Amino acid sequence: MPASTSFSQVRTLFGSLDYLPHPARLRVLLRTAGQRINPPRPPEVYEAAITPRQDQLLAEGKAGAHQRAMLHRIFRRGPNPTIVLGGFVPDSTESVYLIKDLLLRHGSVYCVNYPRTGFNADLLFAQLDDLVDEIAIYHHHVPTIFSVSYGCGLVLEWLRRRRLTAGHRALGGLVFVSPVACTEDLLPSGRRKAATLLGRAIAPFLDEAAPPDGRAIEKARAMFAKMFEAGAQNRDALKLVLNAEEAAELRDRVMGTIRAIDHAGACERVRSLQSMQSPLGYFAPMMLPLAEAPTLILYAEKEDSVVDEASPTRFVLESAHQAYFPRSRFAVISNPRGAPVQHASLIFHHQNFRPALQGFYARLKGGLVTVA
Repeated sequence: MPASTSFSQVRTLFGSLDYLPHPARLRVLLRTAGQRINPPRPPEVYEAAITPRQDQLLAEGKAGAHQRAMLHRIFRRGPNPTIVLGGFVPDSTESVYLIKDLLLRHGSVYCVNYPRTGFNADLLFAQLDDLVDEIAIYHHHVPTIFSVSYGCGLVLEWLRRRRLTAGHRALGGLVFVSPVACTEDLLPSGRRKAATLLGRAIAPFLDEAAPPDGRAIEKARAMFAKMFEAGAQNRDALKLVLNAEEAAELRDRVMGTIRAIDHAGACERVRSLQSMQSPLGYFAPMMLPLAEAPTLILYAEKEDSVVDEASPTRFVLESAHQAYFPRSRFAVISNPRGAPVQHASLIFHHQNFRPALQGFYARLKGGLVTVA
């Protein structure tokens, strides 16, 4: 902070934060002060330079341009760029809203935001392959893939398919936060009624004989909005991690995304999850390990509003994660001094996730790639 900025000026700028308890008040104050002095760059829409795999799918009519994910990037020089895939909602740009500073210390951050009006897993995997190649060719690095909730399922399925067709993919690292990789994680087969909020939200989308109507879409939107609000616990929780401007901006973005996903987009996202094989199904020597890269697997202490207690993905990643990823670590993130950490709560409990993420990235070695 410039020497000319007096303490009284700081109090004037941040007097609205007087209600915050210490140390949360101090963290928000310092971050806000830093942003006033050096405003952060928002993620910019990124136009990929290498697109052969996705172009081929589009040319063959196996996917539509409206199903292509949008890429955003914040550029930083560094040895460990990160590609982020979020959950059903919010977008990946919002998922890492309060931890992108940590990721940017190690290199550029590429956010993959799923389309609003459709979804095609094959096209998304083609975009991932093209982007990993582009980072290698133009920046001579291998990226770390950072995935959240449903995004973890996409990454696991991507790795499974690549293992079947092309062996291992060179990656700098893998991070899985609150993985959801198959419908059985939310709604176990044979059970008539979902035990979790997200299971109830997706149940109407799983019956192909009776596609969900407009009422079911609105109900799902309401449930996703409720899950976002539940992550905050209450308005006071928002004030512990965000200033007033940030809270309003984040809420507008998340709710805007929930409203913007149309009928086709919602159905195709859920059915992509339905098409993914449970990790239990590829627990076999010919398939494992999925990747040799350093891997961090994180669950929250309170996953029960989203992840079913019989989740097969949770079972295998907790009990046999080193069979899937030999260089992996598993941890449960808790908050002993406050509200329990919720599913994928990288915003409201970002301080609880930081130590594990900081330790993981500190141990990564920059993956230099030599391109002929």
